[in-house]
Amino acid sequence: MNDIPYQVSSLAQVIQLAVAPVFLLAGVGALLGVLSNRLARSFDAVRRLEKDLVDESPATDRDRTLTEIFSQARRARLMHWAIVLCTACYLLICLVVVALFVGHELKIDVYTKIGGLFIAAMLALIAALGCFLREIFLATAAIKGLSREAKKHEARNRPPVEPAD
Repeated sequence: MNDIPYQVSSLAQVIQLAVAPVFLLAGVGALLGVLSNRLARSFDAVRRLEKDLVDESPATDRDRTLTEIFSQARRARLMHWAIVLCTACYLLICLVVVALFVGHELKIDVYTKIGGLFIAAMLALIAALGCFLREIFLATAAIKGLSREAKKHEARNRPPVEPAD
């Protein structure tokens, strides 16, 4: 019976240890939401571009549409991998929390395994953020390319300026 206060105190310490990974789960969950939304928008853009391909259009428009579809596909692949890696991170963090409680209940030393799981989770998160950052760079580059094309088009269609007398 004297063991009960020690067990409660010990369990309280395990719960305290589990709180930090749970906050991390909230952050990774938010990141998964952002990535899923970006992937959905990319799919919508590809569907719109495919409709443009069906319409008969000049070859330059068709080439530009195909280039944009290729760009969207590259971005979607990066978002896919970022989602896969974030999900792996999420699962590894869940395993950390489970291992904390299982180790406490079964009185097994799991702390080195927990360290390995947490390191693996952080590596997966780092790789996911790297994919996300690369996707952002590709999106920005595509916007810059479209901006340059728009400026060229505007310059071609602008009436010539007559010199002032």
